[in-house]
Amino acid sequence: MNEIKKPLASLLAKSIAALCVRNTFLEDLHSGTTPSSKSGDYSDVKVVTPYGEIPWVNLSRISDEEMKRLMIEIVDKIYTFLYEQEDSEFLDVFLRLGNRYAAMWDEPRIVEGFVLPKKEHCRKKT
Repeated sequence: MNEIKKPLASLLAKSIAALCVRNTFLEDLHSGTTPSSKSGDYSDVKVVTPYGEIPWVNLSRISDEEMKRLMIEIVDKIYTFLYEQEDSEFLDVFLRLGNRYAAMWDEPRIVEGFVLPKKEHCRKKT
């Protein structure tokens, strides 16, 4: 990737993650009390239900209905961003807001093999 494009790609990635994923119903799912674990791996944590205990490591922490609601909201927000991205005012505000949320986040990295297998670069024969 061109070195000039990296800062913009980083800012876009962080802004999309912050505004289209983090600032969704995911925040509601994230709120609440997180259990503590003496073991550190949560093997000592269980959820007590009327039908028995569920070890934390076996517990689904999001229902199918919640996952559906979350994915609809994420898709709608990403769609809106993609649809409006050529509007310079929208893009400017989107990037400024995204940067406010994500300014202290780690820099993103390329995920090799994402969608397409890792490409082998041709070597010149000498």
